[in-house]
Amino acid sequence: MSLIACKNLKLGYEGEVVAENINFEVNSGDYLCIIGDNGSGKTTLVKTILGLKKPLEGEIVFGEGLSRSDIGYLSQRTDVQKDFPASVMEIVLSGCLSHMKHRFFYSKEEKKLAMDNLEKLGIAHLSKSCFRNLSGGQQQRTLLARALCSTSKILFLDEPVSSLDPEATKDMYKIVNELNKNDGTTIVMISHDIQSVEKYATHILNISDHSTFGTLEEFKKMEESGGNDNG
Repeated sequence: MSLIACKNLKLGYEGEVVAENINFEVNSGDYLCIIGDNGSGKTTLVKTILGLKKPLEGEIVFGEGLSRSDIGYLSQRTDVQKDFPASVMEIVLSGCLSHMKHRFFYSKEEKKLAMDNLEKLGIAHLSKSCFRNLSGGQQQRTLLARALCSTSKILFLDEPVSSLDPEATKDMYKIVNELNKNDGTTIVMISHDIQSVEKYATHILNISDHSTFGTLEEFKKMEESGGNDNG
């Protein structure tokens, strides 16, 4: 059974449709990239799966014991995030909040998890640094470590390299690929970077007037035949 199956989804705001007839599934270990033009509904889809928005129609089915609280989410960076006055460790630890229920203090295990994820992403030495003083790449690593504290099963990443310089972009793609290939973390990523999508993804969901879903090989065949209308 798939981790997530979306069936005949219609997405929108206040009754206004932005995307429809969306059908796809995510299996354990997949690296799914979601592509499409600006305004096509990519972020709306992710927010709908996360339960932040309701679908206008259709069904989202979770399998293999997965729940929404098991999904780590790295949203698009905002100006508020970039200037957040907290330490790196404080931000990473906050990824554990969804599992704390009524506790007010982090456990020893949660603190160790946060440090382990900082080490995994190569920024343990920045644990006491103020988040607002970090470079763009370091901030994204911090937010990714935070998402990993929520879960190691599946990560949703919304344009994770947006506004990063070329070197930081390369590093972020490498980190995400290693999480997928070495740790077995399932990846669902929104991206405009078709070249990198074709380098790393196992599956592609192209949201358009005629949304398509398939393996990377199927996507490439469509591209070669001129059947992909993504801009």
